[in-house]
Amino acid sequence: MAYLITRIPKFVKSLLPIADASSWYCAVVLLGLILLAGSFRENYYDQETDAVRGKLRPCEEIYVVGEGETLHTISDKCGDPFIVEHNPHIHDPDDVFPAPYTSFAKDATSAPPAGYYDYIIIGGGTAGCPLAATLSATARVLLLERGGLPYGNPNVTHITGFPASLSDTSPTSAAQLFVSTDGVFNHRGRVLGGSSAINAGFYTRASSEHVQEAGWDPRLVNESYEWAERKLAFRPRVLQWQAAVRDGLIEAGVFPYRGSTYEHLHGTKIGGSIFDENGNRHTAADLLEYADPTKIDVYLHATEFVFQSIHDDYDGDAGQKPKAYGVFYRDSTGTRHMAYLNNEPTNEIILSAGALGSPQLLMLSGIGPAHQLRAQGISVILDQPMVGQGMSDNPMNAILIPSPRPVETSLIEVVGITGVGSYIEAASGFLELAWAHRMADNFANFANQNIQPNKIPTNQTISESMVGSDPYQNSDFQAGIILEKIMGPFSTGHLELQSRDPNDNPRVTFNYFQDPRDLQRCVQGMEIIRRVTESGPVSAFRYPFASFRSLMNLMLSFPTNLRRKHLTASYSMEQFCVDTVMTIWHYHGGCQVNTVVDRDYRVIGVDALRVIDGSTFYNSPGTNPQATVMMLGR
Repeated sequence: MAYLITRIPKFVKSLLPIADASSWYCAVVLLGLILLAGSFRENYYDQETDAVRGKLRPCEEIYVVGEGETLHTISDKCGDPFIVEHNPHIHDPDDVFPAPYTSFAKDATSAPPAGYYDYIIIGGGTAGCPLAATLSATARVLLLERGGLPYGNPNVTHITGFPASLSDTSPTSAAQLFVSTDGVFNHRGRVLGGSSAINAGFYTRASSEHVQEAGWDPRLVNESYEWAERKLAFRPRVLQWQAAVRDGLIEAGVFPYRGSTYEHLHGTKIGGSIFDENGNRHTAADLLEYADPTKIDVYLHATEFVFQSIHDDYDGDAGQKPKAYGVFYRDSTGTRHMAYLNNEPTNEIILSAGALGSPQLLMLSGIGPAHQLRAQGISVILDQPMVGQGMSDNPMNAILIPSPRPVETSLIEVVGITGVGSYIEAASGFLELAWAHRMADNFANFANQNIQPNKIPTNQTISESMVGSDPYQNSDFQAGIILEKIMGPFSTGHLELQSRDPNDNPRVTFNYFQDPRDLQRCVQGMEIIRRVTESGPVSAFRYPFASFRSLMNLMLSFPTNLRRKHLTASYSMEQFCVDTVMTIWHYHGGCQVNTVVDRDYRVIGVDALRVIDGSTFYNSPGTNPQATVMMLGR
């Protein structure tokens, strides 16, 4: 986490993040039950066993990296996560680093006590990596990232690690868990590459209408998309489940069929993916391959960032404009380092810490709502009441469909861009039911002791409706999921500081479905999902006699969030939407254009400071924002 300070407040002490037990159980249940849980367990542990079997010999004077070996397995034996950087004699024919990090990506412990740069970027995420690579072509750049490398961690690097990454609540997890005040579980990236290293991988561009409304140059937008796509966008191989959903969408009236395209076009299409044909993830960190290694430093595990954001002689005079000119940060040992801007008018500090991190950093620095800052004992440098406002998260609702037929392991590939303001997507895999129920029971016990218990519907469930072939009799079963994302959304909330500790998540309220237009979109989208579920292509993957209502009851039986479940939810689509709402991790806002930053993303009221990330958005662009965030950084 990063935050700004001035010479007025005292330095904020760094505390260890505390993982909430209910968050762990629900993150596991939510994604373990719905997305690839059994598949992850089987494949992940196979990979782990293989890594142990192939343990490296002690490092020798000349060491040739064998096929399948990674930085992770090498460092396990040699005791150095930067083994390639520190041992240039290692010959690596298989490119143990997918990007040229051996020359410029280092642990922050190796940073000098002080350094000078043309640009300092805080946050090596989906926007920060392409931004740093681009600026390094003509300027000296420092990129500071609080996490580590995305390579060598199977939870990050392969599609089967997706749920494991999100259920990992350790302090070093690539995915930092948080729970909004709405009672919905969510995550933020804590790794080089940011949320592109922990998401479901779907790659698709924003609509032409979004580009026009944002005031972007369409030619430059297209060039920037293509720049990113050359490194990390792939065309997925559509197998049986995804093909059935594609055909089901068309049968349900979501047409025309657009084929395979990155463009945002109404109808049904196959989008792109940052997972390649072997299931390997490619993140925004790969875009650093474009960087000039002689002009960029990337420091990892850099925490407790402090923005020095005023002149030495600043005395709070309303007529004097604060200016950002340096960053203080600590490495993993607690050692303090300084980075300063060179003394040129174009030199800037750029926040790319994400929709939670950037507004949090500004507020911890004294730039935000004055009453909130004073309540935390933070000296007010700029009273900016709009920092942290306009927070939105696109609601996701879903139907899980146990299948009597084999389904592939897949994340998002096919999408239906409807005319009712919702996007229909799908995923599939295996579920290990005993494991999932054990986690659900543990959560329920915890929830009953610590929060208001959810009311689980007691009417007929899917297991009771299936005659002759009950998948629950098996230890695991195959399933597909069809979900919808509400575009926009119209509903907005806010972000507040919980403490002055930069490692604490801020308190976030998204106000899901507060605007009735969002609820109407959810109901209309769920009606399309019903038609897709009952279509001929998808019915072939559904147990006989399994009604759509029984599938709704199945979803209501899962602790997908901390919200109360109502007995009427399976009879009221509105109540079902409210009770089972989840995140699709497309939250945005907090530093929006024309309120916190201007049209060029400069922080209003502060010199030499910009924000470049999803916190500047009013709406989530397209069916998945990651392509547009990368494009914006470029």
